[in-house]
Amino acid sequence: MTMPHETHEYPPTRWIAMTVLLIAGFMNLLDVTIVNVALPSMQKDLGATSSEIEWVVAAYALAFSLGLLPFGRLGDHLGRRRIFLIGVVLFTVCSFLCGIAPSMNTLIIARALQGFSGAMMAPQTLAIAQVIFPPQERGMAFSLFGLTASLASVTGPVAGGLLIEGNLWGLDWRPIFLVNIPVGAMAIFAGLRFIPRMAGHSGTGIDFAGIVLAGISVFLLVFPLIEGREHDWPLWCFAMMAAAVPAGLLFVLWQRRQARLSRPQLVPAALLANTRFLGGTLISTIFFSAVPSFFLILAVFFQTGFGLTPLQSGLASMPFSIGVLLSSLASGRLGAAWPRTRILVGALMLAVAMAAVRHTVGSSTVPLDTIAFLPYLLLGGFGLGTAISPMFQTVLSTVGGRDAGSASGALQSFQQAGGALGVALVGQIFFSTLTSKMGAGDPHAAFVSAMQAGVAYQIVIYLVVALGAFLLPRPPAHGAHGAHAERKPEPVAEVG
Repeated sequence: MTMPHETHEYPPTRWIAMTVLLIAGFMNLLDVTIVNVALPSMQKDLGATSSEIEWVVAAYALAFSLGLLPFGRLGDHLGRRRIFLIGVVLFTVCSFLCGIAPSMNTLIIARALQGFSGAMMAPQTLAIAQVIFPPQERGMAFSLFGLTASLASVTGPVAGGLLIEGNLWGLDWRPIFLVNIPVGAMAIFAGLRFIPRMAGHSGTGIDFAGIVLAGISVFLLVFPLIEGREHDWPLWCFAMMAAAVPAGLLFVLWQRRQARLSRPQLVPAALLANTRFLGGTLISTIFFSAVPSFFLILAVFFQTGFGLTPLQSGLASMPFSIGVLLSSLASGRLGAAWPRTRILVGALMLAVAMAAVRHTVGSSTVPLDTIAFLPYLLLGGFGLGTAISPMFQTVLSTVGGRDAGSASGALQSFQQAGGALGVALVGQIFFSTLTSKMGAGDPHAAFVSAMQAGVAYQIVIYLVVALGAFLLPRPPAHGAHGAHAERKPEPVAEVG
């Protein structure tokens, strides 16, 4: 039975529920990066072209970014627990389909479906946490989410390397997907038991036209960036990217029209008018454009450029994971204190770390000394863990419970779109430089030049984020009056 609003108490199982949410979220986000180390094995096993191999990564990222906004709103409308658990079920099934895929085309389709099902889960995690925790515990909850997201991004290569190196049952790369099946099953049963039931807001409705316009806008921008290099940047690529601007403007105008007519909105017009939300989302998009792209080119540099095995490549990047773990735990203890300063410090640590990595790459020899990268990757992990928690808190702190799913979906959609943009841009820089330098006859030198060119993007991006940190408005004082005051929690039902 749903508890009356006046006597609402935060559910006693909230930390167990958060653990379930984080496990499912980790499984979801891990699949964004775990395939990187498996791409050479997939290409050899399935006889794939370079374009098809890129789409194994891109299909997931594109479907994930397209689905976040509508599924975030659907969670608001039908109930976040329900949509989350449906997403976990579908994600587990799609992981099985990926693991048994007999051809590259089948794998790409299964990856796209996996991305859509992952998009059902992701917005609900932050939205549920926003309403099941009291204000004094939300800092730690968001920090754990940031920790999970960060570790998923950087431990994918290690997990993938271990699974491929183990060659379980002679399945080569396939266990990187099949391992999701027991994890997903556990998350389903635990979620049914411990995540509180939450009634949907039937008044939110579904903005079908907004879903179409948002999907078109994202597709017009991301698709040509993914395909452009493969086709030598034809005119249609630039035409599509240019068309993304009026499509995005049309989406904003449509949302405002829906608000004026008191009709359902995919992204509530109040969010589009919230400068703190928009500023934080922009900074987040820029920030996350640098994270997955770095680990993509680092894996290629280690494995293809200098002959490391998938496991050796994953272990070489492990210091980054350790840095993220340590700094995220410390960041959680700070709660909501000094968010802009922490974003600034984290971004500067990342910029310095990337500059040091670039310098170390320049002195690389055969065999590669991966220990030389250790202190700088550790510093980069500290920077990411320092910045990510206050970034999420800053963006979501002014959003009420009613629209929490939409805000969470919007934030993560832009985060994933930023990641896809970063992969496309850095991939263009890296592979174009590699192709141009290969003619010189020294493949190792070509990979060094390509890596240095790619990492230059990371340095610039993190410096931009550091400069932009103090452009964000100060978070409202806790308990302030007005629109940004602490909102009463939503009623939730008992677990079980």
